[in-house]
Amino acid sequence: MGSGQWLMEKRSSFRSDSFSKEYENVPETGCLSIIVLGASGDLAKKKTFPALFNLYRQGFLQSNEVHIFGYARTKISDDELGNRVRGYLGKDASPGHSEDVSKFLQLIKYVSGSYDTEEGFKLLDKEISEHELAKNSAEGSSRRLFYFALPPSVYPIVCKMIKKCCMNKSDFGGWTRIVVEKPFGKDLESSEQLSAQIGELFEEPQIYRIDHYLGKELVQNMLVLRFANRFFLPLWNRDNIDNVQIVFREDFGTEGRGGYFDEYGIIRDIIQNHLLQVLCLVAMEKPISLKPEHIRDEKVKVLQSVLPIKDEEVVLGQYEGYRDDPTVPDHSNTPTFATVVLRIHNERWEGVPFILKAGKALNSRKAEIRVQFKDVPGDIFKCKKQGRNEFVIRLQPSEAIYMKLTVKQPGLEMSTAQSELDLSYRQRYQGVTIPEAYERLILDTIRGDQQHFVRRDELKAAWEIFTPLLHRIDNGEMKPIPYEPGSRGPAEADQLLEKAGYVQTHGYIWIPPTL
Repeated sequence: MGSGQWLMEKRSSFRSDSFSKEYENVPETGCLSIIVLGASGDLAKKKTFPALFNLYRQGFLQSNEVHIFGYARTKISDDELGNRVRGYLGKDASPGHSEDVSKFLQLIKYVSGSYDTEEGFKLLDKEISEHELAKNSAEGSSRRLFYFALPPSVYPIVCKMIKKCCMNKSDFGGWTRIVVEKPFGKDLESSEQLSAQIGELFEEPQIYRIDHYLGKELVQNMLVLRFANRFFLPLWNRDNIDNVQIVFREDFGTEGRGGYFDEYGIIRDIIQNHLLQVLCLVAMEKPISLKPEHIRDEKVKVLQSVLPIKDEEVVLGQYEGYRDDPTVPDHSNTPTFATVVLRIHNERWEGVPFILKAGKALNSRKAEIRVQFKDVPGDIFKCKKQGRNEFVIRLQPSEAIYMKLTVKQPGLEMSTAQSELDLSYRQRYQGVTIPEAYERLILDTIRGDQQHFVRRDELKAAWEIFTPLLHRIDNGEMKPIPYEPGSRGPAEADQLLEKAGYVQTHGYIWIPPTL
């Protein structure tokens, strides 16, 4: 067996079946250049490079066709960048891991340059072209993927530089695509301005607005659960569902990111993008196919059906000690916690509150979707006080899907108790590695699948929902309520949940099963 064939078989052994089948038909054209802009920054070393390494190790990025370029202002060598990245590529005891790390780092070429002058980008283009020439790619057949691990303030000028200096020279099956990270602006006006500036230079099929929540395994499972299971179809509506909660909780504060976070706050950072995207998948109608545009069309319809947010259906909080961070202004009005009730004005969801809740420095860390059903009419077992049926999708940690229901308590007495039907991934799918969100989304950009990325009209509709509220907060018209770190957040948030119709279950706690 030749060394090349051995390497291919070794790589393929790392693939999980479901992940490899989904992507085995990725079209082959010319060589692939992945350019990480902002390569010396935190996002690149903690998320982007580890995702690329995992794709390489599983055989999705082949060393004979791909090269990775890092670009940033910092003046460092290829080896220095490699040393910065190495520690984030995992400490795996499996055979060949350290060898794979070394081979992966050899694929990375670093180019130093400014973001606002042509000189650096011309040098970058020269390096990319030399790689393409070395791989014998026909002109116009090569693929160039630019990943923006950068602050949005430099997106427009970087897009101009790429358009002027680094595009694929002609179109013979190749392409140039850009991946941009959130935040996409701070409100509707700034978002539209940013979209217009980028849209002048790139077509919508070339632009991938990444929201890593759309790459999470259980978020991607949402459409399958809803539309591939018969028993959900008649239940998933206002006749049976009382309320829906989409929750994000962190048990730590801003952890040195206070200055950055204070510019945006919890609504811009989490709710307007991550949680709203999840809401779309929970609430959308069945698309006519799984084509990206058909799915995104239905998501836009949901967003356009959301009614204006009422002030009395919002609770803001700020944890005590937040302003002690020297990078945070002494009189900051920025919320670190928010509960917002959204109402969808359509036939399926009229009257059902969608409660989006996110906060930092709380008593637990989790992200979940909680669908609570209405009370059983004619409660002959007198078990109403024990709690309602709930369908829960736990996104992180301990990924699980479980249904909370009432059952007979084992024994001679006819008494009832709350229990669950539980699909815990760690127990059910032992030995299967769940891909990181960034791995899946980067692979989607390579294959040209925009299903899990945010379209421009979708982004606009999302900002239209939240901009009026954000402006009232920015203007000081709405104040966050102080709450103690390590608590559930402001007590007023629980009162709002109760007012919206959520019934808390007392005496029942879901415990992830052990292996």
